[in-house]
Amino acid sequence: MQVSRTRFAAIATVATLAAATLTACDSATSTGPALQPSRPLASVAQTGNGAPSGAHYNLNIIGVSNDKSVNFDGGNGGRIFVDLNGSTRINLTEGDYQVIDANGTDGTAAFQLPNPDDGSGNLAYSVWYRALGKPGGHASMTTCFTELETATTWCNSGTDLVVSLKRVAGSTKFVDISKQLLQVCADVNTDPLVTTLQLVPLFSDLGVDYFWQYDNTGLKLAQLRFYPLSTTPIGGDCTRVAK
Repeated sequence: MQVSRTRFAAIATVATLAAATLTACDSATSTGPALQPSRPLASVAQTGNGAPSGAHYNLNIIGVSNDKSVNFDGGNGGRIFVDLNGSTRINLTEGDYQVIDANGTDGTAAFQLPNPDDGSGNLAYSVWYRALGKPGGHASMTTCFTELETATTWCNSGTDLVVSLKRVAGSTKFVDISKQLLQVCADVNTDPLVTTLQLVPLFSDLGVDYFWQYDNTGLKLAQLRFYPLSTTPIGGDCTRVAK
């Protein structure tokens, strides 16, 4: 079964990159059919806050104490409001970067982002995050989807695939979470009697209804940045849990 190869349109021309090569994923080699990178990963010139330099899209996930009204239209801007303490399902659709539903205080929100699989063997862009706001708040962010073969909704699991967002005292730096947010753990074996789990990009034709599960415990602000930089190979062994 083939992973979707929808071409991701480049969103920006990035300034000259520095020579320091970003370390690739530390996951073990997959036991399933591997997707081999056909181009080198980008070198990343980092700023003082740890993020790459260059053009990017900002998405702020803002924790609030009071729910937004039912007729909240979200206005303009790349932000999603979630409960300061609670869970929100952020539904994902394919397209240009855009917040579709900014009110996650009712339990669901929606975000549109490009297909991260451009056929090169690497994720076509990268996602970086940092936690801001009052120290002590934390949240977790997990990527999920409904697998067509099993009709089961699965979420990534394990410390290397669940993003932990924690606000600590002092300055915080951006961290690359492309592996965790842009891939899901899917069964890539066509034999119904054999299960071979491997990471595949969002919007693979192995599944539908892709989303991020955001569980918040007091985090005021999670800041995400999307850069047109390929930093992460597609694939790798993985674990998952039914939702």
